[in-house]
Amino acid sequence: MTSILWLRRDLRRADHPALAAAHADGEVLPVFLLDPAIYDSAGPVRQAWLARTLRALDDSYDGRLCLRHGKPEHIIAALAKEVGATSVHVSTETEPDGAARDARVRAALANDGVGWVETGSPYAVTPGRVRNAQGDPYRVFTPFSRAWREHGWRGPSLEPKGLTFAHAESDDTAWATLDDAATADGLPDLPEPGEQAAMQRWHDFLDDGLAHYAADRDRPDRDGTSRLSPYLKFGVVHPRTLLADLVGRSAKGADRYGTELAWREFYADVLHHNPDSLWHDLRGDLGAMAYDDDPDLIEAWRQGRTGYPFVDAGLRQLLAMGWMHNRVRMVTASFLAKDLHVWWPAGAKHFLNHLIDGDLASNNHGWQWVAGTGTDAAPYFRVFNPVTQGQKFDPDGSYVRRWVPELRHLDGADAHEPWQQPDGYAHDYPQRIVDHAEQRREALDRLAAAKAG
Repeated sequence: MTSILWLRRDLRRADHPALAAAHADGEVLPVFLLDPAIYDSAGPVRQAWLARTLRALDDSYDGRLCLRHGKPEHIIAALAKEVGATSVHVSTETEPDGAARDARVRAALANDGVGWVETGSPYAVTPGRVRNAQGDPYRVFTPFSRAWREHGWRGPSLEPKGLTFAHAESDDTAWATLDDAATADGLPDLPEPGEQAAMQRWHDFLDDGLAHYAADRDRPDRDGTSRLSPYLKFGVVHPRTLLADLVGRSAKGADRYGTELAWREFYADVLHHNPDSLWHDLRGDLGAMAYDDDPDLIEAWRQGRTGYPFVDAGLRQLLAMGWMHNRVRMVTASFLAKDLHVWWPAGAKHFLNHLIDGDLASNNHGWQWVAGTGTDAAPYFRVFNPVTQGQKFDPDGSYVRRWVPELRHLDGADAHEPWQQPDGYAHDYPQRIVDHAEQRREALDRLAAAKAG
């Protein structure tokens, strides 16, 4: 018998429960589908990262990855008929659009008598399983994190023995589309794709970075994070694998890293229970908030030309690398939401267009955390100061000088305040587009008006 393994956010071979389940049903046909609804909405950087990841995946599956293009409910059902598959195996999808898509495919397969089997998910604990004593989902991170750890997770899944792959021709135009994306002009330097590269990065971090992670993770001027988020995005590595490797490691660093993985799981759980929160405020008490939509200011923010060096460094890093340090993501998001008074979806969409690790749940609920409209949100009156944040987390200005060449002539922390230096604008760095102190007061006034109205 032949079973189809439909790969989505699980682009790996190791620690893959759905692969093991498919193998138990017979010869396995690994399939990836270029769904226009998803692929066409991705920015060029994420398309390139996906393309390179799929080439590496094809190598790991001995060149047997079947690539097709089209609507899943049509293509998967037709492919099952083509190869005589008796079952289609997947990792459970809990994001709103993905779950709706799977329901359509499952119905199409049922009409043909083909089984649908869900095994595992992109998370250590599948969203929806962690609940409080009353059986309700959590809306605050700390109790969720505690319950998530108490719930626990299975150990990594072993690769099945005697694995054999079926064959079906790929859509040549689909591979051509991906190859064009992978080699498009103007792409930033992307990480090495594939499982081997991911695990090499992880083991290097375990050996050299984990012990200092708790202290260094907020420092964008240091290589203090694992940089595994792009691999987690497409499931090149599973969080369960990482959690297993943390056991017995440096207590402080391992605990802090586990907490960051818990945030990813928390946001996925929140989105699972509140699908409308993907593009709308989770909290309803700020619905009367007044927002601005000045296209010139928004474009200055997108291009990293706000006149605030720490903000601009982060936004330019995003454009150059397809990635931004997490601390700087919070500061740049706060600047758009609180200093420019722009509703958070505008920034969330910009991030998703450029980030190679652009995870819907983490990105959009992270934005809501900063904007004060989501679960476990930072209070709306908490406004990140773009200057003092830079001085604290990039104390000698090296991060700013790396990404803002107009300020490389300024020594040390002077790079954070060019307006205080006689030659601060010698190389055409832009003036500040708003006054932070004034806009902080304006944000608080708008908050008071929204709560009163």
